Amino acid sequence: MTTPIFRFAPSPNGPLHLGHALSALWNQRLAEEAGGQCLLRIEDIDQVRCRPEFIAAAMDDLHWLGFRRQEPVLRQSTRFACYRAVVDQLQARGLLYPCFCTRSQLSINSDNRPKDPDGVPLYDQRCKSLTKDAQTQRIAAGEPYALRLDMKKALAEVAGADLSFEDAKTDGTSHRSIADPAIWGDVVVARKNIGTCYHLSVVIDDAFQGVTDIVRGMDLYRSTDIHVLLQRLLGLPTPRYVHHPLMLDASGEKLSKSRGSSGLADLRRQGKTAAGIRAQLGF
Repeated sequence: MTTPIFRFAPSPNGPLHLGHALSALWNQRLAEEAGGQCLLRIEDIDQVRCRPEFIAAAMDDLHWLGFRRQEPVLRQSTRFACYRAVVDQLQARGLLYPCFCTRSQLSINSDNRPKDPDGVPLYDQRCKSLTKDAQTQRIAAGEPYALRLDMKKALAEVAGADLSFEDAKTDGTSHRSIADPAIWGDVVVARKNIGTCYHLSVVIDDAFQGVTDIVRGMDLYRSTDIHVLLQRLLGLPTPRYVHHPLMLDASGEKLSKSRGSSGLADLRRQGKTAAGIRAQLGF
């Protein structure tokens, strides 16, 4: 039988906080209960926000917490050529188109548009109607652009395919759910100046590493819609998905780096012990 493989995959764009600790510990526990392995992957595709000092701090925090992992640690920044090859494949199949819209342009009339599961207005497809010549001229002129997935074409290509996935809870119960990628509209799969995005990179690397079980927070639950679609388009296996409840702050908001949530290093400086943190999180 295949050894179950789990992975904890933080982005080193700031200090790890209790929410990261919770996810790391759930991955470790469920991997041990399944007799499997738990990998650590550093998702550092954003070369501006992800910095070496954050990677070093994350490794130190996880060691202090008692997170046990298998080697080697994969860094996504070493995998850009692989992502580029997949992007080229999707482009050759006519499933991607360049989007030259700036942030300010995307905000025009945004209040009147339907929203995706993250509450962001769906893209109005204004660049989808550009001719090939217009696209070529703007790219040749050095105009920055992202690549969007033509959702209509993508769904047509997988028409009749099984878009279901095993949707599990941390208590071991599970059921089959059906992915609904259409609710995301024409999502970006390769960001400007990066050449990939979170959705594409995680799907490629989960398959590359043989990940069988993905354990992550409920804030990423709806992302599964996009991931299952990409897996079908690329002929990749679909892991089992487990989404755990989030850590919330006193105001009921999820912990996040952008909100300045206290990092594990801050808690250590305050005298918190690793055993105390694990007990606080139920481990």
